[in-house]
Amino acid sequence: MLDVGSLRERFQQCYGFPPHLIVRAPGRVNLIGEHTDYNDGFVFPVAIDRATCVAACSRTDRLVRVASSDLNEEDTFSIEHIERSHRPWHNYIRGVVLALRNAGFPLLGADLLIASDVPRGSGLSSSAALEVAVGYAFQALNQLDIAGEKLALLAQSAENNFVGVQCGIMDQLIAVLGRADHALLIDCRDLSYRALPLPPTVAVVVCDSHIPRTLAASAYNQRRQECDTAVRLLQQWYPGIRALRDVSEDQLTAHLDALPEPVRSRARHVVSENRRTLHGAEALEYGDVAAFGRLMNESHASLRDDYQVSLPEIDHLVATAQRLAGCYGSRLTGAGFGGCTVSLVEQSEIESFSRRLLQAYHQATGRTATVYVCRASDGVGRVVDSAGPQQ
Repeated sequence: MLDVGSLRERFQQCYGFPPHLIVRAPGRVNLIGEHTDYNDGFVFPVAIDRATCVAACSRTDRLVRVASSDLNEEDTFSIEHIERSHRPWHNYIRGVVLALRNAGFPLLGADLLIASDVPRGSGLSSSAALEVAVGYAFQALNQLDIAGEKLALLAQSAENNFVGVQCGIMDQLIAVLGRADHALLIDCRDLSYRALPLPPTVAVVVCDSHIPRTLAASAYNQRRQECDTAVRLLQQWYPGIRALRDVSEDQLTAHLDALPEPVRSRARHVVSENRRTLHGAEALEYGDVAAFGRLMNESHASLRDDYQVSLPEIDHLVATAQRLAGCYGSRLTGAGFGGCTVSLVEQSEIESFSRRLLQAYHQATGRTATVYVCRASDGVGRVVDSAGPQQ
C-alpha cells in the first residue's frame, strides 16, 4: 500500500508547496474473458489493491510538470504543444492531457508527482492505472464534468491514438468503476456492467513470472488484425455481424474450415471465451466456485493453443497451480507473452499454495516469481486533499 503522507512530503520537496489533491487509480486482474474486450465481448475483471497515485497542484499557466517518484525522472510539456516523447512513460501522461484537450475541455497546467506499486510490464495494467489517475487529477483540478465511462474512454483513446497500443476498454473501465470485494461483468460494446460479490472464503492470487512482456504490444496489435480479418470473412455468411462478439459457436463451427490459420484459431478463442465469461459470471453468482475454476482452466488452454499468447514458463506456473490443494482454477491474465497468472485459492491454503508454487517455478525455470494476494478494491477516487483529511 502506498504511503500517501510520504507522497505529500515528496511533492513538497519536489515543488516547494503542498499538493491540492492526491488521487489513486487501481491496477486490475482479469479473472476470465481475455482478448475479448476489443472484440466487443465480455470481461470479468477486479480492481486490485495496488494502485497508481498522483499528487497534483494546479497552475495558472498551460505548463505541465511531471515527476516520477519510482523512476526518479521528470517531464515538462505545454498543453498547447503536445508531442510524442522518446520516453514511453511520458506518452501515457501526454496522451491523456491531449485527449482531454481535443475533447474540448478547458485545461490549466499542473504540477504532478506520480508513485505506483502496480508492477510495470506484468499484465496488471499499470498503464491504465496511470492514465486514469492522471485524467481524474486533471478533471478534479479543472472542475470538469466527466462521467466515469467517459473518463475511461478518454484514457483508452490516449493509449490507442498517442501511445499506439490498440487496447480495448477493459483496463481503463475497471480502473474507473472497480468496486471493493466485487468483480465486474462488463459488456465492452455498450459499457454496461454488473458487480458480482467474490466469495469471502476465496482469494485472488496473482503470480508475477517476472518475464517482461516484450512482445506484447506488437503481438497484441497483430491479434487485433487477425480478429478483424475473421469478421470480414464471416460477413460473407453473416452480413449483420460487427465483431466476433456477434458470432455464435455454432455459426463459427459451420464455416471454420473456410477461415485460414491463424485466423481460424483466433476466432475460435474469442467466441468460446465470451461463452466462458458469461457462464463463469453465472457460476460465481450462484456460488459455484468449482465451476468457475474449471472455466478458468479452459480459458488458459485456449489462450495457449488457439490464441498463442502464452509461454512455457507461464504454462508451468498455471499447470502447477492447478495441481495444488485449494486451487479452483488458474490461467494467464493480461495480454500474454509473460506477465502474470491469476488463481482462485481457498483462504486456508494461501500460504501453502504460494510457497509450493514459487518453489516449483524456481526449480523448473531457475527464475524467481512474486505472489500477490489481492483484494478487490474500489476504482479511481480522491484520497486526500492538501490538508490530509480522507475524502
